[in-house]
Amino acid sequence: MFEGGVTPFALSALKYGLFALLFLFVWRSMRWVVRGLNVDPNIPASGTGRGGKTATPKPQPTTLLVQPHEGRPRTMRLDASMVIGRSPDCELRLDDTFISSQHARIFGKNGAWYVEDLGSTNGTFVNEQKLLAPAMVQPGDRIRVGQTNLELRR
Repeated sequence: MFEGGVTPFALSALKYGLFALLFLFVWRSMRWVVRGLNVDPNIPASGTGRGGKTATPKPQPTTLLVQPHEGRPRTMRLDASMVIGRSPDCELRLDDTFISSQHARIFGKNGAWYVEDLGSTNGTFVNEQKLLAPAMVQPGDRIRVGQTNLELRR
């Protein structure tokens, strides 16, 4: 036995355990930072016009059909960035227990509409494909948050 009362095996186990915790902490921190950047390599950068000004066309106003799991469908106008969730601060507040307080965001960029998951527990789906990064959506695409379906329409 080791003189201090702790075996070399226990010291090695502690050392590798602390190393694993440090690695997990760094990995989660970097994941949080990357999510905060809201950068998607699939979204093209807007070109610059005359005088170096950025020309970013606004997306066409669209309607959003909201179909809750229980209740009546409703239609609302989508003409700016909209946060979807259970929180009273959200532009589109939904009473769905499977939706996070700030679940997803729909926003316009470069003349198109995009949807991104805001780190929700149950995920956001576009046409039944789970979102891993912001994705462009077209009229007719179905967005699922919790048990609620949203459909983009012109």
